[in-house]
Amino acid sequence: MISVTRRETFTSGHRLFNPSFSDAKNQEVFGACSNPLGHGHNYVLEVTVAGEPDQATEYVFDLGRLSEIIHRAVLDDVDHRNLNLEVPWLEGRIPTTEALAAAVWDRLDAHLPAGLLWEVVVRETEKNWATRRRDP
Repeated sequence: MISVTRRETFTSGHRLFNPSFSDAKNQEVFGACSNPLGHGHNYVLEVTVAGEPDQATEYVFDLGRLSEIIHRAVLDDVDHRNLNLEVPWLEGRIPTTEALAAAVWDRLDAHLPAGLLWEVVVRETEKNWATRRRDP
């Protein structure tokens, strides 16, 4: 099996806030990230697909086509957007890095051939990221 990865970037704002918590509890749990004005990140998204290369092309999957799918299924919705307010497929979720990785996985898995998606990494900062991998 061979894996290949496509890296894309996007910029988004968000607020970590659970509406069922009091303001004090949100501050305790999410700290400065619960600021009502929100804050933003320059995210890095890494999408890995894995499988056997096609005999005719030697591609596991055309990375140009993968980029198009990533843009259409994810980036067109999240880039320069408020994740809490402007992304319907994140509605009702707290847009943590973990929640983003899970939601991006679901979006991409629905647009790729079955079993091809191997890993989604959402890097929020140089120090913080979340990974969703295919179940073994």
